[in-house]
Amino acid sequence: MDYGMIGKIEKAKRYSQERERFHFSSFSVTMDGANNAHKVDYDNGVWKCDCDFFQSRGRCSHTMALEFILEGMIVPLPEA
Repeated sequence: MDYGMIGKIEKAKRYSQERERFHFSSFSVTMDGANNAHKVDYDNGVWKCDCDFFQSRGRCSHTMALEFILEGMIVPLPEA
């Protein structure tokens, strides 16, 4: 194996354990829900989900699950 690549793999493993290095500004995810797949977007602190619950409440299990997964890596919206 390329010795330069070995060093990069080790560095990547170390970085992956240092979650505070990562700061998401935007992304889009398709999440398989219990009944349907849902598209969830995050853009500069604003969540969007195509599920009916999100449309009426502004939060849903899909966005909250991603908030749990990405804890410390995104800036949460202030509580309303």
